[in-house]
Amino acid sequence: MKLIDILLVEDNPDHAMLIKKVLENHRVANKVYVAENGAEALDYMYHRGKYGNGSDAPRPGLVLLDIKLPKIDGFAVLKQLKSDPEHRSIPVVMLTTSDRDEEIAKGYAEGANSYVTKPVKFDEFAEKIKSIGLYWGLISSLP
Repeated sequence: MKLIDILLVEDNPDHAMLIKKVLENHRVANKVYVAENGAEALDYMYHRGKYGNGSDAPRPGLVLLDIKLPKIDGFAVLKQLKSDPEHRSIPVVMLTTSDRDEEIAKGYAEGANSYVTKPVKFDEFAEKIKSIGLYWGLISSLP
């Protein structure tokens, strides 16, 4: 089994902590890196700013991307990653509280590989995160 590195782009620290804990408890990822906003996510992917040397920013096998982010929103991050030949093959899962049809359609139109809504109940939230990690980390063959 090949474990993957995951870039989690999430501005809610409670959600980020829960997602990391669930993924680590199920041994899905080598490491989960957290970016707190869209600008930091792009800095991570392009080795800019505090990720300038690249050693602290390995290429992720999966990006979990919230939509409503400070500085640069998730759709803009998604569009940038999917328009770049260097990053377009990395699966991006939109992970958000929004279940609005137009946002789901926009996510897929911009190249999202999946769109998952965050449930309000803790147990349901944890189960969805576990399923995402197991599918993308263990079942799906990644580039």
